[in-house]
Amino acid sequence: MGAWVERMAAIPGIAFSGGPGVVRNALRGAEDRPDEMYGEPMWPTATGSTSATPASRHVPFEARGTELAARVWEALELPGSAMDYHFILQSAVDRLWSDRRSDPDGLQLVEVFTRLDLELMEAAPQAVSFDSEAPGREATFVRVSSVPRLISLLEREGAFQEALALARRLTRFEQGEEMVSRLSEKVHALGAEAEG
Repeated sequence: MGAWVERMAAIPGIAFSGGPGVVRNALRGAEDRPDEMYGEPMWPTATGSTSATPASRHVPFEARGTELAARVWEALELPGSAMDYHFILQSAVDRLWSDRRSDPDGLQLVEVFTRLDLELMEAAPQAVSFDSEAPGREATFVRVSSVPRLISLLEREGAFQEALALARRLTRFEQGEEMVSRLSEKVHALGAEAEG
């Protein structure tokens, strides 16, 4: 799971300062601290304890639309790990993307949450990696779905330069190279067309 922090804004190197309109002190679990006596952090619950952080337990699977957005912003204010916050953001992007026909306003949040997820990944690469224990072996990155969704959306809108910039940032995590190639061709073709 990785080390936990009090809230996503506490991750070093991240510009995110907190969820809009969220009163952190009013959130259940905001002040929870794990019992780390036996190695793995165990978080208090109403019925005992769990290894799941308050952040990872905050967004119900059935949440959609405005409830989903509110719960995501709240979850980012609760104790969790960088990987918890990544999966919260990515899951929200996936749900909003799948509901885009019935709730097109959710596409704005797809962009907001994706950009926040990428910022998190860049500040804390452990959010999307499993570090290898073997000496000389590098981290293995998990497949990210949030950023490719936004790249696809930008590409459909004709924002090729912006999509290319995001794809280039994604290559740091050993993915997105094919998008960089495809989008570079489109940007080059548009540039040649403009010159001609």
